[in-house]
Amino acid sequence: MTTLIRTAQRTLLRSSSSFLFQTTRPYSSDAITKSPFESNILRILRTEINYQFDYAPPHQAVTKFDSFTVQDRPGEQLITMSGKFGDTENVRIEATMFDGCVAVPKLGDESSGQDFALHLSLIVDISKGDGLDELEFVCSAWPNFLEIQKVYMLRRDALLAMPYLGPDYRKMGAKLQKALKEYLEARGVNDELAVFLHEFMMNKDRTELIRWLGNVKTFVEE
Repeated sequence: MTTLIRTAQRTLLRSSSSFLFQTTRPYSSDAITKSPFESNILRILRTEINYQFDYAPPHQAVTKFDSFTVQDRPGEQLITMSGKFGDTENVRIEATMFDGCVAVPKLGDESSGQDFALHLSLIVDISKGDGLDELEFVCSAWPNFLEIQKVYMLRRDALLAMPYLGPDYRKMGAKLQKALKEYLEARGVNDELAVFLHEFMMNKDRTELIRWLGNVKTFVEE
């Protein structure tokens, strides 16, 4: 991925709070000496936190999927997954939280109107050793399938101002598209991974929301 894209992504991630909010229910109705306005904010925050726990309480995040180890840093908008393929290849995945959606028809013969399918983005880096070249896939993960958007060849031994990274995957020939997709699937990056990531991010979204509410409450209380 180009330096510009990575810089923008890292800037977005650093906007998240790094304060660790424990996902337990530590809030009570004890009176706090605050102005009426601040007391009202605190009351609303407590109510919202309790509602989130009752409506969809988060659960303990998983740390493994297939051959990958999952690394989830609280307060960040992405997770990292790392694994190996064979004896020489390292596979590293960075996946965002939900970053978009599209309208889709509702399922069922009697259904009418539209529903929404959530989207998240993946960067898959495949390397054969530290400091060596990498093959990078930029992908979209929908609720039950994965699609490739772009494929880059990253040269680690060249400092080019405007490197040529490769053609748009969607403009490649059908046979080359299929071959690259099968290459990625052989390394465990497939539709099953998309399903796992959507379940994982649903839980992370709830956890981060409760964390954010707790951060705001702490700030108002201090």
